[in-house]
Amino acid sequence: MDIKPFKAYRFNKEAVGNPGDCIAPPYDVIDSSMREELYNRSAYNIVRAINGKTGPDDTADDNVYIRANEYLEDAIKNGVLTQEDKDAVYAYVQDFEIAGQAFQRSGIIACGKLKAFGEGVQPHEKTLEGPKADRLNLTRATACQLGQIFMLYDDVTNVDSQIIPKAMRKEPVIDMTDEHDVRHRLFVIDDSESISAFVAMMADKQAVIADGHHRYETALNYYAETQNEQAAYQMLTFVNMRNEGLVIQPTHRLLIDMEDFNLAALLEELKDEFEITEFSFTSDADRQQARKQMFEMMQTNADQNIFGLYAGTKAFYAILLRDTKFMSELCPDISHAAQRLDVNVLHTLILDKHLGVCDAKMANESHLVYIKDLGDAIDTSVAKVDSGESQAVFFMNATRIEQVQAIAAAGEKMPQKSTFFYPKIFSGLTIRKLEIEPIPATL
Repeated sequence: MDIKPFKAYRFNKEAVGNPGDCIAPPYDVIDSSMREELYNRSAYNIVRAINGKTGPDDTADDNVYIRANEYLEDAIKNGVLTQEDKDAVYAYVQDFEIAGQAFQRSGIIACGKLKAFGEGVQPHEKTLEGPKADRLNLTRATACQLGQIFMLYDDVTNVDSQIIPKAMRKEPVIDMTDEHDVRHRLFVIDDSESISAFVAMMADKQAVIADGHHRYETALNYYAETQNEQAAYQMLTFVNMRNEGLVIQPTHRLLIDMEDFNLAALLEELKDEFEITEFSFTSDADRQQARKQMFEMMQTNADQNIFGLYAGTKAFYAILLRDTKFMSELCPDISHAAQRLDVNVLHTLILDKHLGVCDAKMANESHLVYIKDLGDAIDTSVAKVDSGESQAVFFMNATRIEQVQAIAAAGEKMPQKSTFFYPKIFSGLTIRKLEIEPIPATL
């Protein structure tokens, strides 16, 4: 992949105080409550550009995209955002814990030349038209690259492990800890030796999109539209697949608004294709033990297709696929890797075949709510079922990195929400401004 350094715009400590108060999670995980908190955190928080407030009085001349551009122009004019003096790449280091175990994931932010899928860059998840239209309007209006796209590459020589520790000897230009106790640090790498080593290593590498599929497709569309050579390069965060801090967490599925949902009938229908183990309980103490046993069985059989199920009755269930032939017979046109993918088995053999939740309904999220396995996600899921807000929850094992590689190598895509790379890559760490005239967004 063709990589180059760039002169990023960064939040100026002299103007904003703590630059860490100005960065934000990616736009697609920011709900209204988080948006309000980010607005209040700093008058300069990047949320104003990536996921600003909308209003009933928005017009073609005053809308969220135009306000995003005004925010950025004012920030640059007033010295809130200042540009690097020289070309650089950037080390992005995240320290976090999962279940008491400490991890550190590190990557390098640089510009990569856009490639069509299959020509050096591979997606692994399907995209939706709505988010792509939204991001294209934002890019048109601002002519800026604001959020990071998370890219994976495979380097057995671990060049990054030589470059990043060297950069970390200097003071970070951003150092903040978010509400999930994830520490985010950014280090400038502007020495020619380190930059050249990274550029040379990446020259023959393929890249897989871990997170940011909509933004990458938007970048392709924007370049096709403008035909501007600056837009041929996109700001990307590159993480080596061999990084010990590369963690994928599962995303569970909550079933909602299903007419005539009947757990007993569903379990009976599934018996031919799945081995079902019931973990019943009669008290709160038994309940916790039953839940624990279900997850232990899921973990023990993680190399097979297995799911957890809770539907508000006095039991948790482990549902194990009896034979892979059921997927190969039903989906002969997809690769073996895709047939063995948990999300494909769940979506095809259970949600679609037995519950009627087809691809179109999954895309509209009319019967599914996705909940990332973070913090108290399991307790929250169970509580939503107990309250009647949800009819059932399917618990998932995490997709493995080798499965992501296999699906991408086969030129296929996983369903939405197949992977949750934790933690998220934040926006506003670096900003790339293109010398292209903004195009007013049309609502």
